[in-house]
Amino acid sequence: MRLQKFLSHSGLASRRKCEEVIKSKKIKVNNKIVDSMGFEIDANNDVVFYKNKLLKLEKSIYIALNKPIGFVTTVKDPFGRKCVLDLIKIKKRIFPVGRLDYNTSGLLILTNDGDFANKIIHPRNKIFKKYIVRTEKKISDKKLKMIKNGIVIDNKKTLPCKIKILSENMFHCDLEIKISEGRNRQIRKIFEKLNNKIIFLKRIAINKLEIKKLNIKISEYKFLNDMEKELLLR
Repeated sequence: MRLQKFLSHSGLASRRKCEEVIKSKKIKVNNKIVDSMGFEIDANNDVVFYKNKLLKLEKSIYIALNKPIGFVTTVKDPFGRKCVLDLIKIKKRIFPVGRLDYNTSGLLILTNDGDFANKIIHPRNKIFKKYIVRTEKKISDKKLKMIKNGIVIDNKKTLPCKIKILSENMFHCDLEIKISEGRNRQIRKIFEKLNNKIIFLKRIAINKLEIKKLNIKISEYKFLNDMEKELLLR
């Protein structure tokens, strides 16, 4: 088994984060520092440490959380804000798959399976995340087309996405948007670029897994079964 795969399956982090940890020379295998991505280990016999902590393969856990507003999507917060892990009452080490910002609610997956997390996060897999967005102003057909085709934020163009108007009036506009990226505050930045403030933002689905069918209220969570996991990756 490759070292980065072992690390992700031990619950350390996603595969990509584990590769960064290896490069930073924080991993020891049999008391020797290893910084090679292709390093192979025997999971049954080799001894692996991260910062002098022994790592072991864990049983994979997959959780869907209905995230409320007012929680940060991190394991710990240096500013003392409430974290999504404060809502999950288990002792196993898990981490969020992607992120939802402080003022965004909805479906969030947490796991200790780094490979699984990477499949959902990486844009090349085209796992779409669906959101309901309410903006303070109507949006023109021209701006809708700009969003669909990609718009430059943080000096980088967003990938093409799917967007449609659900309803609109003189006070606000409700839209559905599907994106396959997970850039920091991406949707908010898109509408900020178009001078249209977001009033409400909620993620309602990841791929084919819809939060309304999971029957979990705000702040509640459930362990996913095999069929529900399949809906995430199908």
